[in-house]
Amino acid sequence: MLLRILTAVVLIPVVVALVWWGPPALLAALAGVVAILALVEFFALANRVGLVAYQKWTMVCVAGVFYAQYSQGFLETRTISEGVSLVRNAVGGVFSVEAILLVFVFGCVSIGLLTRRPLHEVLPSIAVSAAGLLFIALPFSYLIRLNEIEHTGRQLVLFALCLVWAGDMLAYFVGRGFGRVPMAPALSPKKTWEGALGNLLGSLLVAVFFARWMHMDEVTLMVIAGLANIAGQMGDLIESAYKRGAAVKDSGGLLPGHGGVLDRIDSLILAAPVVWILYQWIAMAR
Repeated sequence: MLLRILTAVVLIPVVVALVWWGPPALLAALAGVVAILALVEFFALANRVGLVAYQKWTMVCVAGVFYAQYSQGFLETRTISEGVSLVRNAVGGVFSVEAILLVFVFGCVSIGLLTRRPLHEVLPSIAVSAAGLLFIALPFSYLIRLNEIEHTGRQLVLFALCLVWAGDMLAYFVGRGFGRVPMAPALSPKKTWEGALGNLLGSLLVAVFFARWMHMDEVTLMVIAGLANIAGQMGDLIESAYKRGAAVKDSGGLLPGHGGVLDRIDSLILAAPVVWILYQWIAMAR
């Protein structure tokens, strides 16, 4: 627990400072590095169950996904009527995520056709490579799309981070103090429904604070926080499934007290795209 606290005390101020004062390009680059580190751990888990990915190609495409998300900030649009916008300018080399995904698909096909590996490895290799890109890197990259939202982007990134951090912290203490009913004993024996409710409560409290800071409707932001929290807890559980399947406790050992990078961002991976899409649907539609 002491190592966990010390690591958080060091990392959280650094991350907050980077989000609030760092240039968007730096945030995108460092988020891409974090995604690649998490992907390395994911592929290591896959190796333990006999799945060997096309690691280098997947990591190249992950870098492309993060650049594509960042490049969306180059677009200048002009609203001509309600619900209708035109792109006025697209400087600096804009790429779409769809284009990167298609490049990834054709690259995997080419590697599968040209590889010297046994043919029975082609399907598992393509499958685990795609899983790493789609279940780890792509959803996590929506932190960059959040950051690109005009006026409120940095606040929304901090909102996504804080709802996960506060939820995890309250879940830990509520679960230890009051946890009685197991939530998913096959995946994570220590998780309880009481801890899950504490997790949700922590995110809702963050929403109340951010609603006042951002001058937004509290109910709207609480809905976003609640659904993002549920998605984050699902991300935590599916990562536990990965580790259980590979018979390991942590995805890595890079962060003392927290395990690996994938252990640290598992909730954020699914929470980030939920915050992004719900903000588009609910908050910006008002």
